Amino acid sequence: MSKLPLADHMHDVLLTQLMDGTRKPGEPLNIGALSRELEVSQTPLREALARLEHSGLVQREAHRGYFVAPAFTKREMTKLAAARELIEPAIAAESALRRTPDFLAELAVTIDELAASGEGTDADAFRQYWTSDARFHSLIATQADNVFLEGAFLALSGHVQRFRLFMKAGHAHAGQAAAEHQRILDALSSGDPGVAAQEMLSHVRSASERALVEHEETRA
Repeated sequence: MSKLPLADHMHDVLLTQLMDGTRKPGEPLNIGALSRELEVSQTPLREALARLEHSGLVQREAHRGYFVAPAFTKREMTKLAAARELIEPAIAAESALRRTPDFLAELAVTIDELAASGEGTDADAFRQYWTSDARFHSLIATQADNVFLEGAFLALSGHVQRFRLFMKAGHAHAGQAAAEHQRILDALSSGDPGVAAQEMLSHVRSASERALVEHEETRA
């Protein structure tokens, strides 16, 4: 088995630190300091940080460098939900018309993984929750086979990943999210684009409502 490239390893190290709370929202990520702390050269760290920037979890500003993306405000969460409600139901409708057995089987695997993640409480369980949820939505976007819809989805995906990461309380609702994903899968399997769109809309709204409640509880 080939050894994981150092940049990929550093990406995984930093992602784990983001997930387990070692790196806090808004915290600076000085490349020189990280190089000394993690005992690696700056080149693989730059590559890893660039990947995390692309995902939306890390941001970069001129004269400031990299820093962990700040937590969402209530207004940002509401605006993100509104954008998802426009784009993701349309993607689900297109995917229902283009469903294949392999596509549906892949979605089923992500649902099983999402449900299983709710049984754990550590960083690994949260990572499984985060990645299986992300893969479910990404598979549907790809299956839609519409470069413009997928492009709109990808433009939002970094913000959605940031949303998932910093709303860690959402992990407690993995079972509910898995049930909603199953209803979307059932709708996709039926081939009815209208039902698929409605189930996706219901899921996005439910996820946003859960997050808003958790946001208020965190602030209280």
